Amino acid sequence: MKILLCPLSDGGYLYPALATGRELRRRGHQVSVLARASVAPVVAEAGLPLVTAEELGGRRAFSATWWGQTGPAQYRATLRAARETGADLLVTSVLCNGPLLAAETLDVPVVVIGLAAHLWDYRSGGDDEPHLGRTRRSRTLDCRGLHAATREEVGLAGRAPRWADDPLLGDALLLRGDPALEYPGARLPERVRHVGPLAWEPTPERAETEAVTEHLARSGKPVVYVHLGRFFGGDSLWPRLNEAFTGGRFQAVVEQGRSTEPRPAPGADIMLVRKPWMGPLVDLAGLVLANGTSAPVLAALLRGRPLALSPNGSEQPLLTGACVRAGVAVRVPNTPSVGLSPLLEEAWHDDGLRTRARALGDRLAAPDGTALAADVVERAARPSASTTPKEDHEYAISRPR
Repeated sequence: MKILLCPLSDGGYLYPALATGRELRRRGHQVSVLARASVAPVVAEAGLPLVTAEELGGRRAFSATWWGQTGPAQYRATLRAARETGADLLVTSVLCNGPLLAAETLDVPVVVIGLAAHLWDYRSGGDDEPHLGRTRRSRTLDCRGLHAATREEVGLAGRAPRWADDPLLGDALLLRGDPALEYPGARLPERVRHVGPLAWEPTPERAETEAVTEHLARSGKPVVYVHLGRFFGGDSLWPRLNEAFTGGRFQAVVEQGRSTEPRPAPGADIMLVRKPWMGPLVDLAGLVLANGTSAPVLAALLRGRPLALSPNGSEQPLLTGACVRAGVAVRVPNTPSVGLSPLLEEAWHDDGLRTRARALGDRLAAPDGTALAADVVERAARPSASTTPKEDHEYAISRPR
């Protein structure tokens, strides 16, 4: 079977697709990746051939920053890439309307890789779920509306939709979390499956990790790993980070992520980094402070690290609520007057929080997620698609120490 991976090219979306693609390739399928040219080294390390989006008119099409505006460009680039590679099936990520619509035009199956928790309406239940941000219904209606508008723009509005019940799920949607991160008593849609984190990331050079370790050793203070995502118009964490990590008992390794304005204060115990990997950094830390996006949450839990989460927009409030409910995170209020240092101190010494994070991390790591994901992909394919027996699988991310 020929498979085209066409997720967003940002690491939090790309890496789980690469993990799935590596397993599918191991099973004998031909796997290609449609992505931005900037991630060519990462795709090469994963051992998969790259189809460059820019060469197919998709310069910004697979950027998480531009996902809502580039559905038609995604559609056109995916159509061209799928035809060039002879794809029998597509694997994409949430927020990629273009590949969903390309699958309709090509009449091929498409599997969607989701986040750590379900983003949209449940099949049933969850009516009393508290909301830190927007409701599931509001998010679902907006996403379906954008899908319909993109469908019309690319000329598919007159055709019967392939998935009339829910076009956002494709033939199957893979959740990278655990049932503990869904609201108690709620039922997921029929085509949604839990497969675990799908953990893969590029392997760092030894010199890079040694440089970080040596820098942190100079202070000797306990380490908090900070992973900043998009602010979505919310308040920046930087003033509070500078206050918490200046003259206190902790030091921080701060990944800029998609934060475009790093502002570490002179004298703050902050090491600023921008790396295509986070596993070794989480290994050095005893606590993870993040905005509530899937990648750092899952990386922390796989290593048994408790979380302090300060959500802004998108899925951040939803996943933060799920982690707080599961007892693996404390929420950092978006109130500048609330001191960050006491919250970090409390979370660091909360043995129950740490114990629950380790237990959930063990559950997430227990099944072979890439094998489960590949199984779903193969079941979504046409009956003639070939399969091969499962064998042992590898991960680049380490387990908790």
